[in-house]
Amino acid sequence: MAFAVDKVGQWSDGPEFKVEAERSKAYAAATNDPIAAHRDGTVAPPVFAIVPIWDTMAGAMAGVTPPEVLLLVVHGEQDMYFHKPITPGTVLRSKAAPIGVHVKPNGTSVVVKVDTRDQTGDLVVEQYMTSFFRGVSDGDSAGEEAPAHKLPGEVKSGEPVATVVQTLDSDQTYRYADASGDRMPIHLDEEVAKSVGLPGIIIHGMCTMAFLGWGVVEQLAGGDSSRLRRLVVRFSRPVLPGQTITTRVWSLGEEGGNQVYGFETTNSDGDVVIKDGRAEISA
Repeated sequence: MAFAVDKVGQWSDGPEFKVEAERSKAYAAATNDPIAAHRDGTVAPPVFAIVPIWDTMAGAMAGVTPPEVLLLVVHGEQDMYFHKPITPGTVLRSKAAPIGVHVKPNGTSVVVKVDTRDQTGDLVVEQYMTSFFRGVSDGDSAGEEAPAHKLPGEVKSGEPVATVVQTLDSDQTYRYADASGDRMPIHLDEEVAKSVGLPGIIIHGMCTMAFLGWGVVEQLAGGDSSRLRRLVVRFSRPVLPGQTITTRVWSLGEEGGNQVYGFETTNSDGDVVIKDGRAEISA
């Protein structure tokens, strides 16, 4: 069950994606996004950047993964670097590559990078997805790790600069599936979710990230998503429909002209659902 490390670094092109205002408005509505420019389709919510590239990104991951272990995957981390806002009429072209396979005693992680450019050739978004395959520890490692974003433990002992409280609706997964195109059964079918050891239907990880995206933009960027330069999360526990999540944000200073923040998100039981969160906001 070794991973195909010989394919690390091989890029593949995805299909073109023309951004339509109605599609980005639907994504904003499906993630309870209250920011006016997102709701009216003037600009897409930052995490909408996952929609044009999901299949391309997943295909790059699957290309190095033995088919018999694909069902053991969990979405470990997502890291987004924003260079230009996504607006209606933009034609996006993306390419993806597995850039790292890392075998560990408890499983194997696969890192995929995706570059998305517009019709002028300008870089719009760079993304890194880390997938983790539980209990699969065969074969060799190769390639790069994803960029670091560890939240120092001592920071969390300080007073947060912002606290964001959000509630996921009972029908959130169905609305998100329609808007995003992600119809994985664990988000829509109670029996399927329980058959793989989950307590029931779980919220899409990228839906949770979208909530955090607008929460960060509201609290730290004055509602202006064009100022968001990076957003990264580590998924540590599923969020369930109907749960309330609380995100505590701490300042980490300045870096490269951006204000840097670290955050951590807990559910209503106090369990950590997002670890090592990081947001970078232009001054």
